[in-house]
Order: sequence, then C-alpha cells, then structure tokens
Amino acid sequence: MNIAITCPASIPATPFGGILMVAVNLAKKLAEKGHDATIYTTDLNFSGTKIIFDSTLSKNEKIDGFTIKRSHVILKSFMYFVNPGIFFQLKNDKPDIIHVVGIRSFQAFIAALISKFYKIPLIVSDYGGLTTHPEIHKGKIIKRMLYKLQKPMLKFIMNKAVCAIAANEYEFKDFSNLITPKKIRIIKNGIDFELLQKPTLDFKKKYNLECRLILFVGRFNEVKGIDLLLKSFSLICQEKNFTDVNLVIMGSNFGFHSNMMNLIKILKINHRVLIIENPPRDEVIAAYHACEFLVLPSRWELSPLTPLEGFACKKTTISTNISGIPFVIDDKKTGILVDPESVNKLTSAILKLLVDKKLNKELGEAGFKVVSEKLNSKIMVNEILKTYDDILSIHHV
Repeated sequence: MNIAITCPASIPATPFGGILMVAVNLAKKLAEKGHDATIYTTDLNFSGTKIIFDSTLSKNEKIDGFTIKRSHVILKSFMYFVNPGIFFQLKNDKPDIIHVVGIRSFQAFIAALISKFYKIPLIVSDYGGLTTHPEIHKGKIIKRMLYKLQKPMLKFIMNKAVCAIAANEYEFKDFSNLITPKKIRIIKNGIDFELLQKPTLDFKKKYNLECRLILFVGRFNEVKGIDLLLKSFSLICQEKNFTDVNLVIMGSNFGFHSNMMNLIKILKINHRVLIIENPPRDEVIAAYHACEFLVLPSRWELSPLTPLEGFACKKTTISTNISGIPFVIDDKKTGILVDPESVNKLTSAILKLLVDKKLNKELGEAGFKVVSEKLNSKIMVNEILKTYDDILSIHHV
C-alpha cells in the first residue's frame, strides 16, 4: 500500500511536539510492515532558540524504512506554514490513501485538494483540538481572527474526509462538531515503546547533576501550566528536606520563554532549575530515565504523548484532571491527577511522590505495563491499517 502522511513538521524538528512524533511513529511502523509510507512536510528545523526553515535539508530522505519529502516554506503565520511544493509532490506520487496529521494546517488543505482532484481517500487525525483548544476562544485577538478565517478551509477538509481518527472519547466529541459521528473511529495514541527502552547517554553526567530530578517535557506555552509548576517548585525549595531536588524543563519556545525566565528570577529558584531549549531526542529519552517522575500541569491537553513516553521508562506523571488527560493517565493507578490551577494541590502531589518512593515506583511500573500491552505504536498502527483496508475496500467498489 502506498500511504501518504501529511504533517506540518517532521524530523529533525522533533521539539515541534506530539503530532510530529505520531506521524513519525506511524510511518516507521507502516514501513516495518512492508508498506510504502511517505511523510510530506515542510523544511522546519530548529537553530539554537529559533524556529527556521532550512532549505539545506534533503528534499527526499529515507529514514527507518520510510520516506520524508520536504518542501520549502514561503510564508509563516504563527504555526501555519505555507509550502506550495507539497501540492506537486502529492500530485506526482498519487498515493493510495492520504492520512492528514494536524488538520489546522496548510498541509491538510493541500491533502484535501489532492483528494478531491484525484479521488484519493482522505483520513484525518488532529491531536490539536479543533474546537476545544483554549487559544481558539481565549487567545490573542489576532490568533482568534486567524482561527475564524480558517473555518471555510477546515469545513472543506472535514467534508472531504472519509474517516476521522480520534485519540479518545474527548476528541470524539470535538470531531462530532465537524463531521458525522459515523465517520469517527477511536484509536488511542501509541508510542514507539522499544525506542525508549535504552538511553544512549547519561543525562546526569552530561549536565553534571548529582541531585534528584523532577522533569517537565513540552512546549513553552501558557497552556502547559509551566507557571504553576514553577510556583509549586518554589514552595518545595523552601522545604529543608528537599534540597537535593532540582527541576528540569525541556522543550521549545511557543511564546512563553521570556515569561518563564522572568518568573524563575522572581521566585529566586535559578540555581535549582535547568532549562534545556530545543533538546535533541536522545537527551529527552535520557532525561526520562534519569528523573524521579514527570509533571505536566496543563490547562488543556487532548491526548498527551509525554506521559506515555514516561511510562515506557517506568516513570509516572503528575498532571491535571482536565480535558483529554484522564484518558491517558489513570488517577492513582498510573499517575496522580490534581485540580487545574491549584498550586497547593500540585505541590502536595509532588511532595507525596518525593516522600513515598514505593508509590512512585508502583505507579511507574503500572504505566509501563499499560504502554507495553496497550498504548504502543504497534497496536495503534494495526488498528489504523485495518481502517485503511476498510476504507479502500469501499472506495474501490
């Protein structure tokens, strides 16, 4: 089967976030099963603290059995990247099926056009919150205006889709606002379990750390609740019994970097917080293994991959009981969920795991069992392949 996957970003721009990893894991596992999988994307890259579009990246690259086809971005508006070359790539290749990952994107719009012109079945996955993301309703005015301008494009894409894949029941409800529920299938996210098993470097040794580590991995964005985590950690720093605990924050800047750095300064916790911006993938994996546990105090999440990756390393996650998070973290079984916006409850949960090592270990091992048996990319791809087969059998009739 010749499968096209469209996504706004791909390797080497791994700090871009979860949808990139979903697309890569999907393509890799499809290739392992003998299918011709290609990711059509932009030439997004990261250089230091900046997002760049790197025309020196290969336009056609083979990685782990799948292909990445990149085209140059000529216009950028926030996270909307315009790369017209993707149209001609898809037109020339004429895949059997097109799978969009990230619907509010130029790449998804082009995929829908190609689907319309050449009668190629279109499947859509989002992982970004089509109607539920906070910035759609509470973001800056210019962002809210841009979201409204996207409505006709979004309607066109969803009308062309023969199937929408939702990561959980929360996203199912989101999709139901835009497409008939009969076209929606719930397929839970999965991570590349085997890839996360063995770190290739010693994280503590690289950064000369001899303390216990609490880890945050994610975008530097207000919606991720980094401010709540920093306020909570400042309270922990005041506790005499936890002078051996440091906080590591890893991710890329999506508008909150200066606020984050200012808050660290105001709270006077500079000496206890390590910021690693745009970390390479091997460092993230090494940090998972080196930490005590992860904290993700988000104000909104659809189906976060970070807790699953932590589970694969036998590390649990403290997060918030909101939106799609409870479908990923089972409270008191694989992690701890607290009320959103509550610094005190977040602090209590962190202190609980720092003190109760037995509980921390049990939660991490329970999470490990979940990803090894259920929430991994092998199972995810098997279910997606069945969806492809079902759709193609109907389409060819």
